[in-house]
This record gives sequence, C-alpha cells and structure tokens, in this order.
Amino acid sequence: MTELSGFPVLSLLLLTLPASALLIGLVADAGKARWIALTGSALALLLVIVLLLGFDAASGEFQFVEQASWIPTLNIQYLVGVDGISILFLPFTVLLFMGVILASWNSARTLPRLYFALLMLLQGLTLGIFVSMDVVLFFLFWELSLAPLYFLISLWGLGPKRRYAAVKYTLMMLAGGVPLLFGFLLLGFAHADSIGATIPAGLVFDYPSLLALKLPHHLETMVFFLLLLGFLVKTPAVPFHTWLPVVSMEGPVAVAALMTGLKLGAYGIIRFAVPLAPNLAREFHWLLAGLGVVGILYGALLAVAQTNLRQMLACSSISHVGLVLLAIASFNEAGIQGALFQLLNFTLVAAGLFLMTGFLYQRTGSTDCISLGGVTASMPRLAGFFLLFGLASMGVPGTNGFPAEFLMLMSAFQSHTGAGLAALAGVVIGAGYFLRLYRLAFFGPVEHKVIRDAMDLRQRELLVVCLFAFFILLNGLYPQGILDFTHGATDRWLSLVHGQP
Repeated sequence: MTELSGFPVLSLLLLTLPASALLIGLVADAGKARWIALTGSALALLLVIVLLLGFDAASGEFQFVEQASWIPTLNIQYLVGVDGISILFLPFTVLLFMGVILASWNSARTLPRLYFALLMLLQGLTLGIFVSMDVVLFFLFWELSLAPLYFLISLWGLGPKRRYAAVKYTLMMLAGGVPLLFGFLLLGFAHADSIGATIPAGLVFDYPSLLALKLPHHLETMVFFLLLLGFLVKTPAVPFHTWLPVVSMEGPVAVAALMTGLKLGAYGIIRFAVPLAPNLAREFHWLLAGLGVVGILYGALLAVAQTNLRQMLACSSISHVGLVLLAIASFNEAGIQGALFQLLNFTLVAAGLFLMTGFLYQRTGSTDCISLGGVTASMPRLAGFFLLFGLASMGVPGTNGFPAEFLMLMSAFQSHTGAGLAALAGVVIGAGYFLRLYRLAFFGPVEHKVIRDAMDLRQRELLVVCLFAFFILLNGLYPQGILDFTHGATDRWLSLVHGQP
C-alpha cells in the first residue's frame, strides 16, 4: 500500500469531475460551461501527474490504496487503488476527454451545458472503472457510465437513427452486464463457502481477496465464461460488435472517438476475467485466440468494403482489438505488455482519427469518399495529421503502433503460430484499406466547392492533434517509458495466471 502523505488523491480525482458537472449545471452561460469542463479535466490531469510522480513502477502491488466501509452488511467496500496495469489509463483517458472537449467546443450547439456536464460525468465514471478494487464498486461505475452515453448519442447524434443507436448500445451493454453481475456474485458466494461462513457474513468482493480464492473447476468454469461474455460485448468482439458501426455512424463523432479510444471490455478481460479464473483461461486459450483471429480478419474485410471514413474506422477498431485478444491469449510477457500498450494507443490513434474525421465532417457535412476528394488542397494540415495517425494505426516504425504490434505479433508467433500468421495477414489488409480510402478522400481533383473553400485546422483543433501526435511519436521512439510502468504489474499478472506464488 502506497500513500501520498495520507492524502486521498484518488478520491479527490473521482470527486473533481462530477463536481465540475454540478458547477456547469449552476451556470447559465454556455461559454463558461465549456471552460469549466476544460478546467475540471485539467485539474484531474494535475492529480494524475501527482500519482505518476509518486508511483513505484517496480512494484506489482496496488498503490495509493484508499479503503472505507460502504455496505457493511454485505462486506462491500469503497476500495480504490492503482497498479502498473491501470495507472497509465488515467492520464491517457483524461487527455482523450480534454481532446473531446476541445473538439466539441463549438459543435455542441444544442443544450451545450448538458453536453459538457455529461462528458464530465462520463469521464469520472470511466476513471472509477480503472481504479476500483472492489468488484461491486467496479460494476457500479461500469453500469452508471451507460446513462451519459445514452443521452450523448440520442441527443447529439448526427444520423437520423441516433435514438435507435442509443437504445441498441444501451440494451446490449445492459445485457452484457447481467453475466458480469452473476460472475461477481458467484465469486462472493464462493468465498463464503470456502471459509465455511454463512451469507452474508462470509461475502467478500474486494479484488485482492478474490485473487487468492481457489475455485473448484465447475465454479471456475462458470465464473470465467460469465465474465468473459460480459466483457466481450463491450470490447467489442465478433459477434457482439454490431453496436459499434451503428453508433459510429449515427452518434456524435466525439462520442465515437471515446468508444473506439477506450476499450474497457478488453481491460476488463485483463483485469478480471483471466486472473480470477486462471486455470480456465489457460484451458481455453484457444477460444480467446480464435475470437482474436476472427475479429482481426472479419474487421479488416469489413473495412475493405467501406467507402465512409467513419465506418472504416469502426471496422478497423474491431480488427485491431482482435489482435489485443490474441495477444492476451498468449499468456506471456510480450503479449500482455503489447496488449496494454495497444489499449493505451487506442486513446491516441483510434480516437484521434475519429476526432479529425469529425473536423472534416464539420467542414464538409460528409465523411463519405464520394463527397470528398482533394482535401489536401484546402486542408493540408488536417490531411497530414490524418496520415500520421493512420500510419500509427498500421504500426509503421517511429510511431507508437510499431512497438505494440511488434510485441503482440511476436507473442502470437510464440504461442499460436497459425493465428500469428493470420494476424500478420490482417495487418497487411489494414494497410491496404486505410491507404485506399485515404487516397480517395484526400487526393485527386477538388470536385466540390465546399471542399475548395474549407478552412484548415483551427488553433484549438491543431492543439488537440499536435498533443496526440506528440505522444504518438514519443511512445513510438521511446516505448520503454510505457513498458517500464507496466513491467512490475504484468510480471505479477503472469504469476497469477500461471499459478505461481
């Protein structure tokens, strides 16, 4: 347990963002609401920096732990902390939300105060998911995040079917939450049974205690598949992916950036599904690898058939997260570090591409290649940064995509050679569909007046893409900075998975 002079930094972090949302509700001016949202995120970033500076990367244990009794009759606690697996998601998540706030500065014209208040609530709930060490607390943050997303999609969506998209997403996530809840309850009941205590006296839901629990095979089987099913819906993995293309087309582009940038389902598999049922995870490694390969190839082939940039990016995201699942299934150091690296990359690369697609939509009213062409002539900065981010998504050396994909492919070849070859084919297809759509949308003659007269990136937009590009290049040229943070925790994760003390 690590303390920072006894100061509850994580609790303050979790309170800062809903407090900002409340303050936005108290002001009448939309301009002030935007600045309150940005200031609240900046304060959150400062608190996260304090955490990073005090974090011991060599340790695989949870640090900055804060604990208080929440529902004592059920032994449910307010228990938060971070380790090397979760801590880097905090700054990357805050940076992503700051980018979304800046990108939405003038585009959210309807009910702007509500829009920015919902963004702040969603940011706080997302950070709560990453720091929760009690599975009931985690589930609370997980489910509460659906409410702001439902309203963001249904009220500020771009397409005529935005309400359908919001309902589809919400219902699928609620359905995915049912097996998660049952899985966590089974773990709590199993603890009571293991010590011969009655319920509710013997219930335990804190993560460290559940990690030490030795489950009988039949019960571990149920827990593993319940948790895996719940997290696969959110990942999204094939065949639970259908909500993402719909939300990407019908919802706000900024919200699509959040959904492609934050792969909470994949994080949940790493954090809960595998280490809480390690024997079954090893036994069914072929299932995880198979789901990964199907996602890689199916997502890539879907992306090849698209003519709309938003649809292509959504399908590309399905393909890329398939590679993450394959890397997790390797159960070796290169695989888990590569998977975490890639999940962090999503917050910059996938989300950054969506934000720039949003900038393009604001200027042209379309993201379909038929309505574009010649964008480089009037918007060279946007075209240049879009290409840089696209190269990062392809894993070109010098960008952050390269070390992540290299580690994941290397781990796949070590553990699932055939699947590794299929993943390599998916990477090649990925380069093909991106370069094809990029050529159609950004090169060629300018055939539409709206493109000829379009303004290039504004200063605020340029700030967002430059900030993301800086970390794309920094993490690509110096990946050890990321790997050093995750090394201690991934070693501990592997020891848990392989049943070592």
